[in-house]
Amino acid sequence: MVAAMASASGSALCFTSSSRAIRRDLGALCLLAPRTITFGFVDKPTTNLERPIRLLGLKTRAANATAVENGKQDSDEVPTPVVIVDQDSDPDATVVEVTFGDRLGALLDTMNALKNLGLNVVKANVYLDSSGKHNKFAITKADSGRKVEDPELLEAIRLTVINNLLEFHPESSSQLAMGAAFGVLPPTEQVDVDIATHIKIEDDGPDRSLLYIETADRPGLLVELVKIITDISVAVESGEFDTEGLLAKVKFHVSYRNKALIKPLQQVLANSLRYFLRRPSTDDSSF
Repeated sequence: MVAAMASASGSALCFTSSSRAIRRDLGALCLLAPRTITFGFVDKPTTNLERPIRLLGLKTRAANATAVENGKQDSDEVPTPVVIVDQDSDPDATVVEVTFGDRLGALLDTMNALKNLGLNVVKANVYLDSSGKHNKFAITKADSGRKVEDPELLEAIRLTVINNLLEFHPESSSQLAMGAAFGVLPPTEQVDVDIATHIKIEDDGPDRSLLYIETADRPGLLVELVKIITDISVAVESGEFDTEGLLAKVKFHVSYRNKALIKPLQQVLANSLRYFLRRPSTDDSSF
């Protein structure tokens, strides 16, 4: 297990390990503690991530599961829902993409729900491919006209979109990890988080690294990941968070003091993520 010790001044973090192999490779890795979290190109005070997410509009649904089953077309296989929150493709807006086979409508209610979060949908389009109908929204904050950089608000966007998907397409409930909390039918398949969790870190030029994470999805996961990463002084610059049925697939551009992560720090980050992801500590009462 990797442990973190703060210096008396609070200005540095030193990482050591109880594992002999890791201790031999790392020794004591000392990092300057960051004052801000960078996500989507904007600095954010770290203290804001200590607050629990409270999404008052999300409520557990108690609809009749039999009615949902009877309402489905028997010949249709329920497709896997996909919700993507993309901070990379547009420098001026957060892009959200929703796919649910060919079952999605115009998603006007979803756009209205996003407006209730203090957001503007500045651009929307629909395109078709072999995986179905893709609805894409470019979103900015209503008060500033800028893209969303707050991890808590990004998670609120993700859960709001999923909540509306569950409301208007209740058959998606059995295909989504969120169906257990907010849907009509919980998923029939259970994901073993130890088996589902995969982490990979590679260089993406001299100034940043690319972090890939795949793990079992759950509410609040995006905020958890950002906090775990920044707790060891690594900055999250931008990225993409994909909800694919029961799984979350994440791609973050990360750096340490504006440089790519060195191998010992990559190992510390991967070990920290594995430890926390396999032992979730999210307080369910926060949602």
